[in-house]
Amino acid sequence: MYSIESMNILQEWFSKLPGIGPKSARNLAYHLIEMDPEEVKQFAQDMYTARLAVRHCPVCGNLTDREICSICDDDRRDHSTVCVVRDVKDVMAIERGHEYRGVYHVLQGELSPFEGIGPDELNLASLYKRIEDGGIKEVILATNADVKGESTAIYIAKQLEKYEVTVTRIAHGVPIGGELQNAGDETLIRSIEARRPY
Repeated sequence: MYSIESMNILQEWFSKLPGIGPKSARNLAYHLIEMDPEEVKQFAQDMYTARLAVRHCPVCGNLTDREICSICDDDRRDHSTVCVVRDVKDVMAIERGHEYRGVYHVLQGELSPFEGIGPDELNLASLYKRIEDGGIKEVILATNADVKGESTAIYIAKQLEKYEVTVTRIAHGVPIGGELQNAGDETLIRSIEARRPY
């Protein structure tokens, strides 16, 4: 059977990326081979540089290549309102709407006992510290409308009872079982605007 080992290695790497099936991996490998060698070298260098430079913001857990992320560093944002989300993709989804002017806290996951993910595996300690440091008046729970997202929201709401903050939950224009990153911009805007006490 006709096979090129170097192409197989490329396809294996591409197939490890989320959403890339065998056919897409093969097409990406072919495309890479057709690229100018200097472009490929620059592409590889840029990937490596980005991987070393990008890290989680020490304040909110968002991604950044600076000391703190551009959202936490923006004085024009309302730092008294914190929107708690599962991951960075959810931050990007809400930001696409250009309406929310508060800041974020990225959990970097959600509670899932079957997968061994408990509260200690989430970025929760820094959320509690942010609240204890003062200045936060409202925490918006914007986890997904599925079982894991709901259980995560319930757990956090319970933990926040000891603090003097208003805890709200986004309205579910986001379909039950749906993910924030897949919701339309308008739906996300309305979900945040129609949030309710939790």
